[in-house]
Amino acid sequence: MTEIALFPIPNCVAFPGTVFPLHVFEPRYRSLVKHCTQHEMLLGICHTQKLLHASKAGQSLEEALRSNQATYKPKQIFSAGRCELRRTLDDGRMLVHVHLRGRYRLLEEVQTLPFSIGRCELIEDKPVSEEERHAVAQAKEKVLKRLLAMTARSPGVQHFLSSLEWQNKDPVAFSFELFGVLHLDAELQQQILELRSPRSRLQRVLTLLNQQP
Repeated sequence: MTEIALFPIPNCVAFPGTVFPLHVFEPRYRSLVKHCTQHEMLLGICHTQKLLHASKAGQSLEEALRSNQATYKPKQIFSAGRCELRRTLDDGRMLVHVHLRGRYRLLEEVQTLPFSIGRCELIEDKPVSEEERHAVAQAKEKVLKRLLAMTARSPGVQHFLSSLEWQNKDPVAFSFELFGVLHLDAELQQQILELRSPRSRLQRVLTLLNQQP
């Protein structure tokens, strides 16, 4: 079991193998970042189930920096990783990178204030056979080909996807890291995050991409 500090963000699903940037201004989450960096605790980026407490309307930035905003109940499955504080601004806001390394399931909350800490278990993919590994590699090639076709008018993205790094990327890692460049509806991304087979993830993505004009 692993204790993880939880950062719930509505309509936001993060994937292992990616780096997630955070702009942190609420007092409780500034405390969370300090706690994670001082105690080497993982930080979890969680999509949300529902709103528990709404923020006050019409606040100025100064007021927001002094008070906590909306409170959300996190989804049970999320990605987490090491928190890197990149910069602290003069007014206390923090620019943070979260280096996401794995998927976790929240089992129970062990702290709720000033921020939530959960006791969590790592979620790994089911074992992949050699036959399955070949199918995953084929699915990766199909997804990559479709992405290249869809981004024909975006030279920067084309260059990135055509690089040797991405062409040679391990298909299992690719099934997560492609969400660094591909953004879908949050609920769809949550469903894909929860799949425990790289083949299932890539086939789901390919189906969604093929539905695009």
